[in-house]
Amino acid sequence: MKSLKKFLKGKNYIQVPLDLTATDHFEIIAKINGITGRFILDTGASNTCVGLDKIEYFELVSKNSKIKAAGAGATNMETQISTKNTIEIGQWSQEKVKLVLFDLVHVNEALISHNAQPVDGVVGADVLKKGKAIIDYDKKCIYLKQKSPK
Repeated sequence: MKSLKKFLKGKNYIQVPLDLTATDHFEIIAKINGITGRFILDTGASNTCVGLDKIEYFELVSKNSKIKAAGAGATNMETQISTKNTIEIGQWSQEKVKLVLFDLVHVNEALISHNAQPVDGVVGADVLKKGKAIIDYDKKCIYLKQKSPK
């Protein structure tokens, strides 16, 4: 029987390691606009998000948004939007990614209080769908489908 890894490799997927944190979240290293950051992998987050304090770090161009963010115990948070970004996860990449920017202080305070490292943002379902993501919880990795060469 073929392993999942070999099967998916034959379907043009790449494997990217995940780190299980002290809070039982999967963390992933990703690059936004070529700049490396640490992100929580969150299948329940509809959008990929970056902390407002990281706008300059990731060289984001942002504008105010009418969208209010909610999650992780906080609601009605002001957000900004940044469009036309590139995200790279391992060898996988996507261009023209829209990011929601909001205050991640409460998220990072919770992580730090549980002896986990603070994060720069959240990789959400929007990016996971584009990558046709398959998460292997047992092997602590994610598979993302490479785009077919044109």
